[in-house]
Amino acid sequence: MILEVAEITVKTGSERLFEEGVGKAAPLFLRAKGCHGLSLHRVVQTPSIYRLVVKWETVDDHVVDFRNSDDFQEWRKLVGPYFDGPPSVTHSECTAFYG
Repeated sequence: MILEVAEITVKTGSERLFEEGVGKAAPLFLRAKGCHGLSLHRVVQTPSIYRLVVKWETVDDHVVDFRNSDDFQEWRKLVGPYFDGPPSVTHSECTAFYG
C-alpha cells in the first residue's frame, strides 16, 4: 500500500470552500483504479495548510492512471481555485507499524 500525502496551502478565507470541494471530489478518487480511500487533515498551527492523504495500491495508480484521467482534471477544477501555490506531493510505504 502506498500513501500519497499532498500538502496543500489554500488562500486565507477559502478554507470552507476548499473543504467542500474535496468532499465533492472524493468520489472521483474512490472510483479510481487502485484507490483505497482518502482523508483530509488540517494543520492545527497553520489552518490554511491541509494534508490530503490517499491510499493507493501502487504509485503508478496515482501518477499514471489518475493524473492522466478526466477525473483528475475535475478534481483540479473543484479545488484548484483555492490553492495558494502548487501542492507538495510525496509517496511513502510503511516499513514498520507499532501499536
